[in-house]
Amino acid sequence: MSQASCDTFNQTLCEFLAAAVTPFHAVQAMASMLQEAGFQRLQEARNWQLAAGGKYYLTRNDSSLVAFVVGSEAGPGQGMRMVGAHTDSPCLMVKPQPEKVRQGYYQLGVEVYGGVLLNPWFDRDLSLAGRVSYADSSGVMQTALVNFQRPIAFIPSLAIHLDREVNQHRSVNPQTDILPILTQLQSDDKPDFRSLLAGQLRSEHTGIDVDRVLDYELSFYDTQVAAPVGLNGEFIASARLDNLLSCFTGLQALLAADGSQSSLLICNDHEEVGSLSTAGAQGPLLRSVLRRIAGGDEASYAALTDSSMMISADNAHGIHPNFADRHDDNHGPKLNAGPVIKINANQRYATNSETAGLYRLLAAVEDVPVQAFVVRTDMACGSTIGPITAGGTGIRTLDIGVPTFGMHSIRELAGSRDAWDLSRVLRRFYNHSGPLFAVAD
Repeated sequence: MSQASCDTFNQTLCEFLAAAVTPFHAVQAMASMLQEAGFQRLQEARNWQLAAGGKYYLTRNDSSLVAFVVGSEAGPGQGMRMVGAHTDSPCLMVKPQPEKVRQGYYQLGVEVYGGVLLNPWFDRDLSLAGRVSYADSSGVMQTALVNFQRPIAFIPSLAIHLDREVNQHRSVNPQTDILPILTQLQSDDKPDFRSLLAGQLRSEHTGIDVDRVLDYELSFYDTQVAAPVGLNGEFIASARLDNLLSCFTGLQALLAADGSQSSLLICNDHEEVGSLSTAGAQGPLLRSVLRRIAGGDEASYAALTDSSMMISADNAHGIHPNFADRHDDNHGPKLNAGPVIKINANQRYATNSETAGLYRLLAAVEDVPVQAFVVRTDMACGSTIGPITAGGTGIRTLDIGVPTFGMHSIRELAGSRDAWDLSRVLRRFYNHSGPLFAVAD
């Protein structure tokens, strides 16, 4: 492994994580990288004219993205090498009528999105970002992204003197305990959150015509940026590693692939809340794209899906040194010891012996170590877009991920080598010539 290449990869990863503060901003950043690499943007409502060797991408809802290459040597009928990830992360989202004034403090009501670890959200410098719908002076609805960037909010802990049992019994009521404080108000001030947003839009977008804000999808985020940590920089600490790390890793692999084989990357929104949406993995996005790539012909579509494979990349649980008993004795993935094949007999992960075996072959070629994860038999198992994609398309699927600590916390931890190693194997997967699996007689 080239340490310089790994360091460059991680530096770019940290820059991406700093920009991708919401799914909308993540898609915007990925689209920019694709355009710089010569990918042509497609519109779903228009006819597609695809050519061998062509590179294309599209977005849906501004929060999901599909990028694909029509192979210069092997067309989609010979199989599509696919990688999937998700753009969303657990967070606190602003309610439609959020203004709260308590004890002279201007606060915003928030709704919990996904399975958030709530305690780490206290005592952090928070900013706000997302998508805003607004009316211009002509009465036409427009949309724009917004990002305050600077710390504008804080959720203070209750002092231990007022809660002596906090270190033994700390629970968080999401309705009453986690309202961020924005500012202090004078007695006659009347907060208007939509006016605040309108002013921020005008500040961010030169010349924008905002008559009034209609609605929004906004989430708070930690302003502390991604960074290497550890005595020797062994780790990367950041918000949203689950699962923007996989989005970035898959994207870098696609950009580095030679384009000879038909390849695809899909990054879906809404995985953390079940994936059932127009932009989620339970929606029609991937199936629609594959049918259009196949030309709408049923036989071509069947041939494409039968000869293809999806690698669902989503972070795995590294074995925590303080809580090692939460893992099966033989399945405790370590950070910086290689990507993790995720297996579950009850199909919470979509891995089978064929897809796992192919990944192990590709990893061996790249000299990348491989780990395996199976949840303790007496514990419930999470899931990914893998089983959803496999069930919705019939495509063979592998679930894999980079081992991580603190998953769903406001700040997570991953190894500094693992994402780079995964990207190398995914690039090999994209370049793999010939059938992915043996063809039955």
